Parts: sequence; structure tokens; C-alpha cells
Amino acid sequence: MSKILIIAEHNGSELNPSTAKCVSCASDMSAEAIDIVVLADGAGAIATAAAAIESVSRVLTVDRADNAAPLAAVLAPQIAALAESYDCVLAPSTTFGKDILPRAAALLGVGQISDIMAVLGPRQFKRPIYAGNAIVTVDVPAGMKIVATVRVASYRAAADAASPAPIEAADVDAAIPTHTRFVELQSGSSDRPDLQTARRVVSGGRGVGSEANFEIIYSLADKLGAGVGASRAAVDAGFVPNDMQVGQTGKIIAPELYMAFGISGAIQHLTGIKDAGTIVAVNKDAEAPIFEIADIGLVGDLFQVIPELDKALGG
Repeated sequence: MSKILIIAEHNGSELNPSTAKCVSCASDMSAEAIDIVVLADGAGAIATAAAAIESVSRVLTVDRADNAAPLAAVLAPQIAALAESYDCVLAPSTTFGKDILPRAAALLGVGQISDIMAVLGPRQFKRPIYAGNAIVTVDVPAGMKIVATVRVASYRAAADAASPAPIEAADVDAAIPTHTRFVELQSGSSDRPDLQTARRVVSGGRGVGSEANFEIIYSLADKLGAGVGASRAAVDAGFVPNDMQVGQTGKIIAPELYMAFGISGAIQHLTGIKDAGTIVAVNKDAEAPIFEIADIGLVGDLFQVIPELDKALGG
């Protein structure tokens, strides 16, 4: 039996669904207690949302101005201090988790396990390597603290709790470095669902042809209430910004429905979508690798297929 601490991911006001997926992973580890810590400047609503997740024992808050921005240099010393009381520390394998947890692991003097995709026992895990082409089993020696990121595409979010867990303020004795400071955040805004949490995703590849042509992808996605993704080829060609890239070097996602238009399906892209519920692929090349994993495949011209889909959707 072990005590597990999960680092909550949030945007300053809302809890990211990846946190509830980490709880699902922790539940498989036969934990004595599963705590979530919210490091923020104004943790109230975030902590309340975390407390409503099933299997959570309690929620800790570290509420200070320094935590307004998720800087690894600032958060890692606090995580390391909190971790002294736990056997295991988990964070989602998202941009957030990949940034902060390696630094926390280094401060704790242990190696980090990346991308847990299955729990075989309290100290035994499966994780992908070689772009998902192989799966390895990792054993952590008894007595060694476990620090790991969770492959959120491999887990469903834990359900809502019947009653909320208690919320407590945590007193953290950690020196905050002064050599790193937050300057500003620049990001694009969109009314579409977040790519990593969307139930449906529509993606375009090199076959879309241009930035202007991507409007046909956006239009279909809006009709479906879907997020929009892209292959690396489309990103490298300048059709879309790189935050839309899906795949090994982009975002690993697991929507209920993934629709790929003009994407051939390089192994790096397939790695990012293999956990999707239903994969639909449309490509002119009947030999495209993506057809090997697609649940529904159509050999055809996306510029003819998408308008037909629009009509069927009432467009």
C-alpha cells in the first residue's frame, strides 16, 4: 500500500481533465491514499473541482503569488518538498507534466518513468518506446520513490465522487529560485474544443494543400463540435500552427472519433492517435499506412468527400 500525490494541471481557473485520468491510473496502484495538490494563485475553484473526483482522499492547496504561472523552476522545489511524505508522485504526460516532473524527480534524486500506459502492480508499469512500436515493462525497486508521468490517452477520467474530498491548505517549506520569472503568455484563442480533451477531432495533412484550403477542415470540425488537428507535414508546410500537431512530436490524443483527411499516416502520427475510439481516414492513396489502423477508410478526394459530409450534416 502506498501514498500517491498527483500534481493538478490547470489554467489558473479550471482543472484540466488530465488530472482525473491520473486518478484512474493511481487507482490501479492499490494506493492507501490518493491526494491531489493544486499549486496556484487562487486555488479555490480548482481545488473544489479536484475534490469532486472519485477515489481522491484529500486535496492540498499551495496558494501563493509565485504559482500564478506554471514555471517548472518555481513549482518543482515545492513538489519535491511535498513528495517527501509520499511513495509516488504522478503528473499527466502533457506539456505541463513533461515540463515540471523531470525537474522534481532530479531534486528528489530519482529517475522519472515516462508515459505510464498500464499498471501491472504497485511498482510495475508498462510504457511505450520507439514511437509506440514496442512496449516495455518497468520495475521500480522497493524503497525507491516513484515519480512518473501518465499517458492520459490510455486512461478514462475518474468518475465524480458521491461526496467531495476534504480540502486543506499545505505549508510548503521550499526555497523559490529568483533566476526565473514569468514575463508573458502569448497564445491563440479558439472557440473549438481543446485538442487534447476533445471527444471528436478532425485533422488535415499535406493532402489539404494549403493554409487557405484548411478552411474546409475547420468548417467540418465546427459542424461536428470537434477540435482540429494536423499532421507534422501540414505543420512543416506552414498550413497550420505547430500547436495543432498530432503525433509523437506533437500531441497524443484519444478522442472518441478521429477523422483524418489527406494524412498518409507516418508512424509518428499513428503513435498519437492509436488510442482513439473510432478512426476514419480519407485519402486518395489506397496504399496509405493510415488505412491499416482505420476503422473506416475511404479512398477518395477530400475536396469531394467533405462537401458531401457537409450536406449530410445539414450544411
